[in-house]
Amino acid sequence: MQKVLVNIARLLLAITFIASGFVKAVDPTGTALKIAEYLAAMGAPLTMAQSVGEGLYMLAAVLLSTIEFALGVNMLFAIRRRQTAVLMLLFMVVYTPITLWAAIWNSVGDCGCFGDAFKLTNWQTFAKNIVLLAAAIIVNWRATDIGRLISRSSQWIVTNYTVVFILIVSGWSLHYLPLFDFRPYHIGASIREGLTLPENADEKQMERYVNYMDFSMTSNAKGEDITDDVLEDRGYTFLLISPQLEKADDGRLDLINMLYEYACEKGISFYGLTASRESAVTLWRDITGAEYDFCTADETLLRTMIRSNPGLMLLKDGVVAGKWSCNDLPDEKELDAILSGGEFRKPTSPLKMILWYIVPLVILTFTDRLWAWSKWIKVAQERNKIYKLLKHKNMRKKIVAGNWKMNMNLQDGIALAKELNDTLTGAKPNCTVVICTPFIHLASIASFLNQEVIGLGAENCADKEKGAYTGEVSAEMVKSTGAQYVILGHSERREYYKESYETLKEKVLLALKNGLKVIFCIGESLEEREANKQNEVVKAELEGSVFNLTAEEFKNIIIAYEPIWAIGTGKTATADQAEEIHSYIRSVIADKYGKELADETTILYGGSCKASNAPELFAKPDIDGGLIGGASLKAADFKGIIDAF
Repeated sequence: MQKVLVNIARLLLAITFIASGFVKAVDPTGTALKIAEYLAAMGAPLTMAQSVGEGLYMLAAVLLSTIEFALGVNMLFAIRRRQTAVLMLLFMVVYTPITLWAAIWNSVGDCGCFGDAFKLTNWQTFAKNIVLLAAAIIVNWRATDIGRLISRSSQWIVTNYTVVFILIVSGWSLHYLPLFDFRPYHIGASIREGLTLPENADEKQMERYVNYMDFSMTSNAKGEDITDDVLEDRGYTFLLISPQLEKADDGRLDLINMLYEYACEKGISFYGLTASRESAVTLWRDITGAEYDFCTADETLLRTMIRSNPGLMLLKDGVVAGKWSCNDLPDEKELDAILSGGEFRKPTSPLKMILWYIVPLVILTFTDRLWAWSKWIKVAQERNKIYKLLKHKNMRKKIVAGNWKMNMNLQDGIALAKELNDTLTGAKPNCTVVICTPFIHLASIASFLNQEVIGLGAENCADKEKGAYTGEVSAEMVKSTGAQYVILGHSERREYYKESYETLKEKVLLALKNGLKVIFCIGESLEEREANKQNEVVKAELEGSVFNLTAEEFKNIIIAYEPIWAIGTGKTATADQAEEIHSYIRSVIADKYGKELADETTILYGGSCKASNAPELFAKPDIDGGLIGGASLKAADFKGIIDAF
């Protein structure tokens, strides 16, 4: 019975803190205004506008929402149960007297604990806090009775993910607009209908009227109230809203002026709406060259209408048709779509936003529990897998291959090859070394190269056997120089010379026919990596050009994985990233040719490999060496990588 009571109190606290923190994070500006309102009621020296403008209250709002949300999630998952319970009790010890004071003296309009999403009176808030205070006391009494939803080892993932998520929500809502708009001036709200109060108005109609009764616009130029003219306009009206022009963001002046010109072209009314004095309006006109009319409105009203300074609102027939932050102003295409189709700009779906957070947590929780139930079996399996991988790794040929690309004349190339030949002949390496050179070097280097120590390869060959193909070099010609290897499918050949899967398939077949071993390159671009498509890219490249081979033919294929985004950029995939994709490549080969052949296949890493990172890379079970670019052009650098074995 005690455990049931404690866990009911735990859920009550968790749900309340999560909801309160999330709503505050969705509208940090509104939370900051509410904090300022409380402090102003307590006699704080700074006015609400000054405090928010300085950002002090905004920081407090973000921190408060983050702490509340994180505490709620921690309580739900029973993460650091005792510390979380104590912190929640401290919160309630502070909150409860404040809300009692607010209820007795009616010092603030409402508590603001759930923002504009769900408003409580001050007495309702106090009653709620009494219940939560009791729940916090109960939880502190028997904190160890709270059942864990996730293991201790995974708690840090939930906590960090929670904090990052809620900070992103706050940051997004500050930079753009609140993800969800619970205020009266949300998209689709009819201000015109809200200002119409029927004779026998019910409670809902009266509440709606109160929400809009402060809406008014006084033209600075005419000195007249133009509210009815704007709301009765059956067409569209743009409102550039700035509670304080003195503090408005002027970083989008060109876009604002373009929007005004667009409105003029379309015959749409465009007004600036501010609470600032005429002197501030004049200064704004001087700075921006603004030609649109300005109207005066209440500052609190303007802050309620839009959480941006300035912000843009589009009305149609008195209905809010669109809202934009100054950091997300619409372009002509978006406006044309709204104006032609009459469709309002759709706000973010609350369910979609919530699922972004909940779904990964549910998956994590389920996986964590599954792992806990089967960890001993999995540990044994993992050890067995690592043992087998290391065993096969020791059986596979370890290779460090240099790709000179289009570098060095004949004399410099011969000099480098001789230096490598002398160095490695004297101190034989623990791996197979290959240098792949431009065609002009092959025959000259082959004449003195000790190919028991250093293998020789070409950087390419033609997809034709022979014939009238001026400038091309066939696989037979490459073989006749004394070369043993050839690089095919390199990303530069694919990109610059548009080599297709079919072209590469022909090259591979001709190379094998002439007794050459093929170093076949595969890899994804930065865009493909960021889109998480690297697996399907490398699989398609294998299927397109080498999976037509027989198992016997495939034994002469060396795979070189080259993340294109890490070649010549200074970037390097981490050892874990490289191992992950190498392991996947081996699994694809296993699906095609069987596990035994896959375990025998050498897979090289070809992305900015250096002497400094080679030991970590080469230590991975599925990485069997490297295809080296720039670092192969200097003997000392190349040997540093070779020595990693």
